[in-house]
Amino acid sequence: MDRKKTTEFLGNLLVSDRFGGIGKYWAKEVSIDPWAAKGKPKRVDYMQFVPAGQCSVSDIEKGIFVCYEIKSCKQDVYSGNGLNFLGEKNYIVTTMECYKDLLQDFRDGTFARHLHEVAPESSSHFGIMVAIPFMSELTDEFENPSKVDWESGRWKLAVIQQCVSGLRKRPMTELLFCMLRSGH
Repeated sequence: MDRKKTTEFLGNLLVSDRFGGIGKYWAKEVSIDPWAAKGKPKRVDYMQFVPAGQCSVSDIEKGIFVCYEIKSCKQDVYSGNGLNFLGEKNYIVTTMECYKDLLQDFRDGTFARHLHEVAPESSSHFGIMVAIPFMSELTDEFENPSKVDWESGRWKLAVIQQCVSGLRKRPMTELLFCMLRSGH
């Protein structure tokens, strides 16, 4: 599967696996600072707002943002695009093969240095989700990754590196407006 198809597969899987059902608030291709005077504008592949509850203003105000960046391969990660981790939680959504290609970079700090260089506003609080066949175990897939193919059966996202919540620097109103402006 080529990069474009892999990206589409991962995006569709994220939507079906994490955003289905009532009470899910999310947007795709959320532009932040689209008219930035200096630097380049930021775009988050997918952004989700998760309120603590929906019955009171205080529950809504206690909500968090989760940002998801879809990365089809190692070259995509280091392309200089994306990696805009602006939420309390942030995830790279990728394939097991890509995760394994990046594992050494995560361990030795190469990825952290790259993140700070290309996206200095991004949080260092991020986790990683990988696509695996529906009935597979994460450890089995790590040892012997399945070829990514949307049509070969059901898939799911598994968290291979948990995200620890961090602090958000942007106001809730701004991020909600940016989600609304994105059109979904």
